[in-house]
Amino acid sequence: MLRSSERFLTTHTGSLPRPDDLVDLIVRREAGEQVDPSALAARVRTAVAEVAQRQVEIGIDLPSDGEFSKPGFNNYVKDRLTGFGGEQTPWRLPEMADFPDFRPFTMLRPGDSAPRSGPLRLAPTCIGPIAPNDPAAVRTDIANLRSALQRLNVAEAFMSAASPGSVALIINNAYYQTQEAYLFALADAMRDEYRAIVEAGFVLQLDCPDLGMCGHIQYANASLEEFRQAIAVHIEALNHAIQGLPADRIRVHLCWGNYLGPHTRDRPLRDIVDLVLRANVGGISYEASNPRHEHEWRVWQEVSLPPDMVLIPGVIDSHSNYVEHPQVVADRILRVAQVVGNERVIAGSDCGFGTFAAIRNVAASIAWAKLGSLVEGARLATTQAFGRAAALIA
Repeated sequence: MLRSSERFLTTHTGSLPRPDDLVDLIVRREAGEQVDPSALAARVRTAVAEVAQRQVEIGIDLPSDGEFSKPGFNNYVKDRLTGFGGEQTPWRLPEMADFPDFRPFTMLRPGDSAPRSGPLRLAPTCIGPIAPNDPAAVRTDIANLRSALQRLNVAEAFMSAASPGSVALIINNAYYQTQEAYLFALADAMRDEYRAIVEAGFVLQLDCPDLGMCGHIQYANASLEEFRQAIAVHIEALNHAIQGLPADRIRVHLCWGNYLGPHTRDRPLRDIVDLVLRANVGGISYEASNPRHEHEWRVWQEVSLPPDMVLIPGVIDSHSNYVEHPQVVADRILRVAQVVGNERVIAGSDCGFGTFAAIRNVAASIAWAKLGSLVEGARLATTQAFGRAAALIA
């Protein structure tokens, strides 16, 4: 995994705004309509090429495929693994009990002229044994990104994949006797996808919103000790899934849910950071700019970061349509760098801008403007931390 040895490098969390025509194809397929598979595959391929080029042009150092082939960052596994089916259950947030007029999810459905709000329905239920079902899918994703990068000057790229815990977060278990058994079954089934990404030469990003978000979803009524015990099992399952893979080719993304809401029930980073550091990975991407978690850069003053690990703080918010001033971005980068060192900080985003194809919080044009501010802010921070010459090279 690259480090910011001469300047602050830039990346993001993985998902990017999909083109409208691609969104339409994905949403229609997810709704059960007939969609030509070859037409969808062809559009994914061209869209990945377009988004890779745009990332490089804007100045993103460590790009991705935008997660363009997936209906969502974790519910895509329902199409790649066996064992899922049955009715979709509405997915609600505990905060809705505190704020009854709160409607967090904006959905796009076939034929909609405007988004609708309502309960989230994105995934089925685990009703049978989990096993790999479509190992070719990740290899198609790999081929698409590899082809897109052929003519671009990119030192390193990454691909995202759902962690076992993040799948369990959204797909309820109605088959395995315990949640632990469910997590380890998912770990075994996802192992091939993880290995394929690393062996293809890409950095693997494991999306792990469960490590933060489970605290106010699955374990909302648990004590801190009970919550920590549960998250420790999530980490064990994750490490089981990536056993044998080089830690320096893997990073995790930690968050508390990429939705517009009060987040008043979010568990503090301090409550879980020591557990997160048990993951056998080389980097941690985490929320560091939204109003509920920006202050938590101070955690790194209290917690010793392993010497072989880098931090990827989110220095632009992925929930709102505010475009951060580059100086705000620079300040966020420098705060963390002054604690852990320049080379161990890569500037990122709080979360994805295309978490689910059917949900849109930030306008696509604004998302790209925010990414541009991310790049410019990293240049400003580089000028201050590395010197003007390094900023000019960037």
